Amino acid sequence: MKIDFLIIGQGLAGTLLSHFLEQAGKRVHVIDHFDERTATQAAAGIINPITGRRYVKSWRVDELIPFARATYRKLESRLSISIYHERNILRALFNTREENDWLARTAEEGYDRYMLDAAELEGYAACTVPAYSYGEVQHSAQVEVGRLARAYRVYLREQNAITEETFDYEQLDLAGKAVLYGELEAQTAVFCEGPRAKQNPFFSYLPFGGAKGEVLIIRIPDGHFEKILKHRVFIVPLQEGLYWVGSTYSWNYEDANPTAEGREYLEGRLRDILQIPFEVVEHRAAIRPTVKDRRPFLGRHPQFPQLALFNGLGAKGASLGPFWARHMADFLIKNVTLEEAVDIGRFHTQG
Repeated sequence: MKIDFLIIGQGLAGTLLSHFLEQAGKRVHVIDHFDERTATQAAAGIINPITGRRYVKSWRVDELIPFARATYRKLESRLSISIYHERNILRALFNTREENDWLARTAEEGYDRYMLDAAELEGYAACTVPAYSYGEVQHSAQVEVGRLARAYRVYLREQNAITEETFDYEQLDLAGKAVLYGELEAQTAVFCEGPRAKQNPFFSYLPFGGAKGEVLIIRIPDGHFEKILKHRVFIVPLQEGLYWVGSTYSWNYEDANPTAEGREYLEGRLRDILQIPFEVVEHRAAIRPTVKDRRPFLGRHPQFPQLALFNGLGAKGASLGPFWARHMADFLIKNVTLEEAVDIGRFHTQG
């Protein structure tokens, strides 16, 4: 079967890239073995324009957030799902210095759009241990990226456009200009494998990292919270009265399984924050795909141009993914020049 693009991996990166390629009229086929222990399935999908201890705007946030919103709204309509939820973020401030730094930032040009100098705690006021003060972020959101990937998988099945198995690198035939894999013949194969890319024989020369994160899904019967709270950990409202709590961050790990230590840490943080009972419904863990300079990986292989890579979205994947997936699609279809900040050519190639 002849296709335009073979996509390996159907996490957030593979889903978004497939969407943009199909929107451009290209024929796509995906190969992916579903695993609940992936970053896409474990992530809360937070879009946060103000991050870090110094309260700085996230990289290119003025472009990324409007584009992400438009992309997710289109996918909601296309797949008949609801996944994009605009939610302000309440950020706990723990001393006078943090409060002063926050207020100083709100006065800077370009920051007043996102940062409020007066926070409204609403339901959190009576249910949480108060911090010294609070800041509030607007134009933030929570995206159900796991639900998006699952819904897009159903769509791919309906189109007979997915092979649900683990990709076997040894079956890849690069003898000609095309890519052959079993009965599939594609112009280009694009690897969107997340942390598995470290074992990819074609792209393992790139400085891939990986960070393990553990999260809890909890029920707070008397919560009724609408905003996202960042108070040591994130508490993120989900549907059906559930909340996402996380995340831990570990560079040293043996596997992607949840640990007793991770659960103990997160439950301890919750007990420090909440003054009302909560129930742990689920404990999840996953490996995030990370990159040395915290910028995505886009590009073609230096020796095999019929192979390409779209990876490294990391913890900010919900906001980074749509913009750079479209950029990658334009690169593959229209041969536009990749931006240097995301081009894999910024790193030394093999040999």
